[in-house]
Amino acid sequence: MTTTETQRIRAGRRTVELRRPDKVLFPAEGPGEGGLTKADLAEYHRLLAPYLLPELKGRPLMLERHPEGIAKQPHFMQKDTPDHYPDWVRRAELPKEGGTVVHTVCDNTATLVFLADQACVCLHRWLSRADRPEHPDRLVFDLDPPDDDFEAVREAARRLKDLLDELRLPARLMTTGSRGLHVTVPLDGHLPFDDCRAFARDLAELLASRHPDSLTTEVRKNRRGNRLYLDIQRNAYAQTAVAPWSVRAKEGGPVAAPLPWDRLDDPGLDARSWSLRDVSAVRELAESTPWSGLGRVRSLTAAARRLKRLG
Repeated sequence: MTTTETQRIRAGRRTVELRRPDKVLFPAEGPGEGGLTKADLAEYHRLLAPYLLPELKGRPLMLERHPEGIAKQPHFMQKDTPDHYPDWVRRAELPKEGGTVVHTVCDNTATLVFLADQACVCLHRWLSRADRPEHPDRLVFDLDPPDDDFEAVREAARRLKDLLDELRLPARLMTTGSRGLHVTVPLDGHLPFDDCRAFARDLAELLASRHPDSLTTEVRKNRRGNRLYLDIQRNAYAQTAVAPWSVRAKEGGPVAAPLPWDRLDDPGLDARSWSLRDVSAVRELAESTPWSGLGRVRSLTAAARRLKRLG
């Protein structure tokens, strides 16, 4: 049953109430276009659940909420799970300096739809799971260009993949839905964050030393010049990265889209090529399993030895 104020959505074994389904979260971009609503986001979450959930299950989340839409205040990052969330939404209480945080964990379609009801536009996930929070099973390199030059991002991704190939590490490619690309390495989860971060730092520094005119590991923006920043800062306890297939809080609702490496050669590709405005295209990409055949998870131990020899 649907009213102008409430919509009931069947999600798995539960029925989730969507309040203010017509609330515009993404304003219209031009004449003749309608805004994208909370109902649009909820339907996207429901349809993409088979692809979103494997990337979210068991992981603490940071939720980017925009109750009045992306163009209005308030908007905020939410770590602690509010008391009013249903008891069937999974929580994970994890330590932080001076206390704990009760993170939301999204393990089912009903939770995905409920998060849309809460105007959680973008889902940022930990690189580790709630049951082993100190041991990441992902390594993330964020290719952050100094401007909107996507060709620089494309070239950096190719160079990073070449180095990862030298180290015999599998690499997964994803548009961020913002300006750049993420390159992710799946790990076996045996090493702690400090070791993984040190490896990522050493790798990025080696790559930047090979291409000093175009790549940098300099954290301060005023020292980067026109070079692309190899950002490894997400590789730390309690840090997050945008989840694959998540919508971004940007104009038009761009999606963080996993890609096969050969799509990097598509001249029409940019960081926002897929969006909430064309869910069928996103679903078609997801159904093509773009990350299939990229190799099993790896330990960094042998790769670290190879990296040391290269350096």
